[in-house]
Amino acid sequence: MNNKVSIAVTPERRIVDAMAAAHPPAPLSEQERHDLVDKTRALLVEKDAVLVAHYYVDAGLQALADESGGFVADSLEMARFGHQHPATTLVVAGVRFMGETAKILNPEKRVLMPELTAECSLDLSCPIQAFAEYCDAHPERTSVVYANTSAEVKARADWVVTSGIALDVVRHLHSQGEKILWAPDRHLGAYIQRQTDADMLLWPGSCIVHEAFKGDAMIRLMQKHPDARVLVHPESPAGVIDLADVVGSTTALIKAAQSMDATKFIVATDRGIFYKMKQAAPHKTFIEAPVAGEGATCISCAHCPWMEMNGLQNLADILESGENEITIDEQIRQKALRSVQKMIDFRQRRSTPVRELITA
Repeated sequence: MNNKVSIAVTPERRIVDAMAAAHPPAPLSEQERHDLVDKTRALLVEKDAVLVAHYYVDAGLQALADESGGFVADSLEMARFGHQHPATTLVVAGVRFMGETAKILNPEKRVLMPELTAECSLDLSCPIQAFAEYCDAHPERTSVVYANTSAEVKARADWVVTSGIALDVVRHLHSQGEKILWAPDRHLGAYIQRQTDADMLLWPGSCIVHEAFKGDAMIRLMQKHPDARVLVHPESPAGVIDLADVVGSTTALIKAAQSMDATKFIVATDRGIFYKMKQAAPHKTFIEAPVAGEGATCISCAHCPWMEMNGLQNLADILESGENEITIDEQIRQKALRSVQKMIDFRQRRSTPVRELITA
């Protein structure tokens, strides 16, 4: 008789284990960095590849993407750029769901990632079996999932949204009398619920980076910098969002930093975004919002450990070897594409540009 008891691995355990396994690349000397940049540039040409990088990866990778004809953006725009680019290989510097999104929209292309084990706490918090069971328990609700989810979850959902369009999609569905099942970020979902009054069930996931921001510590920092404006990503807790001058997606926050009259900003999102913010507004000052810790004033702590796994060395290695390719079952890919395509079509049908969740 088999007396072993099978214990399911909880999402919380998966997140803890993935964080423990998230090791950043070894530090490089300036000469090593220079040599790897040159090598990678040559490999991108040789392999007919283009580098697309997320705002949160190392600034050196973002610079390399810019300088080599690639692209730096959020996950959906990364995938859309790859679809429009003639390269036959897309190299995605980010976390796993971003590589999957690129493959969903670009099935004919090879999609490589520097590190396949680069995870996302939101993705890990929403495993497909639990999500499917939750949807089955609430068949009267329209399921709307954030882009930070696996291909399987996207395939099961009715809609996929990014932070830049989530508010408009939910507002539209609410106007049609639809009830929403939202996953996986509870803070973004709660923000949208407050803005729209939609009937929403919220999945209990969160981003480990954004959840660490603290409202009381933010108030103290604002008191030290009374001339600073506060830019907050809506994955942050409500107490932080309530202090914001602008709440918005990564793209929206960069645009706000560039366009607002202020010269100093407190920024509550992953510090990787500072590279593009400083490009957009080189004469402005950007201050990291405080996170939990001793006095909640930790410096340079707001950074995703899985984004940090992307480096020049593993980027060059996978270009040489062709390893770390993203593959998705074709039936799952087609189902996921339908839910992603709904969002793309919704944006294209609109006569006015999508609001980027900006509030003043």
